[in-house]
Amino acid sequence: MFDLMCNAIYFASYGKFIGLGNISISLFDMLLAYIVAIICSIAVALVLKLPLLPSKPYRYSFDVSAIYPTPIIAIGILSIFLVLNYTFMYNGLVLAVIIGVLSALFVKYLFSFVFPNPLDKDEGEDINE
Repeated sequence: MFDLMCNAIYFASYGKFIGLGNISISLFDMLLAYIVAIICSIAVALVLKLPLLPSKPYRYSFDVSAIYPTPIIAIGILSIFLVLNYTFMYNGLVLAVIIGVLSALFVKYLFSFVFPNPLDKDEGEDINE
Protein backbone atom coordinates (compact mmCIF):
# COMPACT_ATOMS: atom_id res chain seq x y z
CA MET A 1 0.00 0.00 0.00
CA PHE A 2 2.74 2.45 0.90
CA ASP A 3 4.61 1.54 -2.28
CA LEU A 4 1.53 2.53 -4.30
CA MET A 5 1.28 5.79 -2.38
CA CYS A 6 4.96 6.60 -2.96
CA ASN A 7 4.65 5.79 -6.65
CA ALA A 8 1.58 7.97 -6.89
CA ILE A 9 3.38 10.83 -5.22
CA TYR A 10 6.39 10.67 -7.51
CA PHE A 11 4.70 9.85 -10.80
CA ALA A 12 1.79 12.25 -10.49
CA SER A 13 3.89 15.14 -9.25
CA TYR A 14 6.52 14.79 -11.98
CA GLY A 15 4.42 13.26 -14.73
CA LYS A 16 3.96 15.52 -17.70
CA PHE A 17 2.01 13.20 -19.97
CA ILE A 18 0.56 14.12 -23.39
CA GLY A 19 -0.34 17.76 -22.97
CA LEU A 20 -0.95 17.63 -19.24
CA GLY A 21 2.32 19.39 -18.41
CA ASN A 22 0.54 22.28 -16.74
CA ILE A 23 -1.39 19.98 -14.39
CA SER A 24 0.72 18.92 -11.45
CA ILE A 25 0.14 18.47 -7.77
CA SER A 26 2.66 18.92 -5.01
CA LEU A 27 3.70 16.38 -2.42
CA PHE A 28 1.94 18.31 0.36
CA ASP A 29 -1.32 18.45 -1.62
CA MET A 30 -1.20 14.70 -2.23
CA LEU A 31 -0.60 13.87 1.42
CA LEU A 32 -3.37 16.29 2.41
CA ALA A 33 -5.74 14.59 -0.05
CA TYR A 34 -4.89 11.17 1.43
CA ILE A 35 -5.49 12.43 4.97
CA VAL A 36 -8.80 14.04 3.97
CA ALA A 37 -9.95 10.81 2.28
CA ILE A 38 -9.07 8.76 5.37
CA ILE A 39 -10.78 11.11 7.83
CA CYS A 40 -13.84 11.56 5.63
CA SER A 41 -14.28 7.83 5.08
CA ILE A 42 -14.02 7.05 8.80
CA ALA A 43 -16.38 9.89 9.74
CA VAL A 44 -19.05 8.89 7.23
CA ALA A 45 -18.71 5.23 8.25
CA LEU A 46 -19.32 6.19 11.87
CA VAL A 47 -22.34 8.29 10.83
CA LEU A 48 -23.67 5.25 8.97
CA LYS A 49 -23.32 3.33 12.27
CA LEU A 50 -20.54 0.98 11.29
CA PRO A 51 -18.62 -0.20 14.37
CA LEU A 52 -15.25 1.42 14.98
CA LEU A 53 -13.49 -1.95 15.37
CA PRO A 54 -14.51 -5.42 14.19
CA SER A 55 -15.65 -8.05 16.66
CA LYS A 56 -13.09 -10.06 18.63
CA PRO A 57 -10.94 -11.99 17.83
CA TYR A 58 -9.72 -9.33 15.42
CA ARG A 59 -7.47 -11.68 13.50
CA TYR A 60 -10.26 -14.03 12.41
CA SER A 61 -13.06 -11.49 12.11
CA PHE A 62 -14.70 -10.89 8.76
CA ASP A 63 -16.81 -8.00 10.02
CA VAL A 64 -16.52 -4.63 8.34
CA SER A 65 -15.75 -1.61 10.47
CA ALA A 66 -14.89 2.07 10.20
CA ILE A 67 -11.15 1.41 10.63
CA TYR A 68 -10.86 -1.52 8.23
CA PRO A 69 -11.50 -1.74 5.18
CA THR A 70 -13.14 1.68 4.72
CA PRO A 71 -10.05 3.96 4.63
CA ILE A 72 -8.04 1.30 2.78
CA ILE A 73 -10.55 1.34 -0.06
CA ALA A 74 -10.57 5.15 -0.06
CA ILE A 75 -6.76 5.31 -0.24
CA GLY A 76 -6.67 2.77 -3.07
CA ILE A 77 -9.25 4.51 -5.22
CA LEU A 78 -7.68 7.93 -4.59
CA SER A 79 -4.28 6.51 -5.55
CA ILE A 80 -5.69 5.30 -8.85
CA PHE A 81 -7.05 8.76 -9.63
CA LEU A 82 -3.82 10.49 -8.63
CA VAL A 83 -1.64 8.10 -10.63
CA LEU A 84 -3.80 8.87 -13.64
CA ASN A 85 -3.09 12.55 -12.86
CA TYR A 86 -6.76 13.38 -12.36
CA THR A 87 -7.40 15.95 -9.66
CA PHE A 88 -10.91 17.28 -9.75
CA MET A 89 -10.93 20.60 -7.87
CA TYR A 90 -8.79 22.28 -5.24
CA ASN A 91 -5.80 20.00 -5.88
CA GLY A 92 -7.74 16.81 -5.24
CA LEU A 93 -9.45 17.75 -1.97
CA VAL A 94 -12.98 17.62 -3.40
CA LEU A 95 -12.13 14.31 -5.07
CA ALA A 96 -10.83 13.00 -1.73
CA VAL A 97 -14.08 13.93 0.03
CA ILE A 98 -16.19 12.32 -2.70
CA ILE A 99 -14.12 9.14 -2.62
CA GLY A 100 -14.26 9.04 1.19
CA VAL A 101 -18.05 9.26 1.18
CA LEU A 102 -18.45 6.71 -1.61
CA SER A 103 -16.06 4.24 0.02
CA ALA A 104 -18.00 4.39 3.29
CA LEU A 105 -21.27 3.85 1.44
CA PHE A 106 -19.71 0.95 -0.48
CA VAL A 107 -18.49 -0.74 2.71
CA LYS A 108 -21.83 -0.27 4.46
CA TYR A 109 -24.15 -1.45 1.70
CA LEU A 110 -22.25 -3.33 -1.03
CA PHE A 111 -19.15 -4.87 0.55
CA SER A 112 -20.85 -8.11 1.61
CA PHE A 113 -22.27 -8.63 -1.90
CA VAL A 114 -18.95 -8.05 -3.65
CA PHE A 115 -16.82 -9.93 -1.10
CA PRO A 116 -19.04 -12.57 0.59
CA ASN A 117 -18.16 -14.13 3.94
CA PRO A 118 -16.40 -17.49 3.85
CA LEU A 119 -18.39 -20.61 4.59
CA ASP A 120 -18.12 -22.35 7.93
CA LYS A 121 -16.35 -25.73 7.64
CA ASP A 122 -18.69 -27.55 10.00
CA GLU A 123 -22.14 -26.42 8.95
CA GLY A 124 -21.70 -25.06 5.41
CA GLU A 125 -23.23 -21.70 6.31
CA ASP A 126 -21.84 -18.20 6.50
CA ILE A 127 -19.74 -17.50 9.58
CA ASN A 128 -21.24 -14.11 10.52
CA GLU A 129 -24.90 -14.89 10.06
